[in-house]
Amino acid sequence: MKKETISQSIHRIDHIKKGSLFLQVGKPCIEIGMIEKGIMRGFVYDHDGNEITTHFYQEYDMVIGSYIPNTNTAMSVEALEDCKISVADYSQVMNNVNKDREITDIITKQFQKLNNQLQARLVSLLNLNSVEKYELFLREYPSLINRIPHYYIANYLGITPTQLSRARKQFIDKCK
Repeated sequence: MKKETISQSIHRIDHIKKGSLFLQVGKPCIEIGMIEKGIMRGFVYDHDGNEITTHFYQEYDMVIGSYIPNTNTAMSVEALEDCKISVADYSQVMNNVNKDREITDIITKQFQKLNNQLQARLVSLLNLNSVEKYELFLREYPSLINRIPHYYIANYLGITPTQLSRARKQFIDKCK
């Protein structure tokens, strides 16, 4: 019989239906997930109560609501498709960082990936026009363009659906 590794012993598989929340803003962040199948989006509410899409998560992405276990989740995370996700107790995972090489490598790579994506998004919101934002989205999330509603993409890019439509047309014309 093969011995189970720490990383295998501390997680379970959950199935989350489209439209259901994995994490909810303001609740303690006690779980961490790795998407095996499906797409999720992170979002917050602005001061007027409008949803602002902050992130997209796809297969093999880590899903967390905070970089620190047991602190309040900074955003809600909703399934955009039926999802299969490997879920673990966040504190247990973090207690095994630097003790278990596999967990340490996964956490380090995923935190770096999240950080890079967040920095790229921040720069794009501040400095890029709608076509450049769309191009960056395509580079960051090449497999999502036909899997998620375009109004979520527009919301994520900080533009209207009409601006997204124009940006897509300009991008296509530019590539001809």
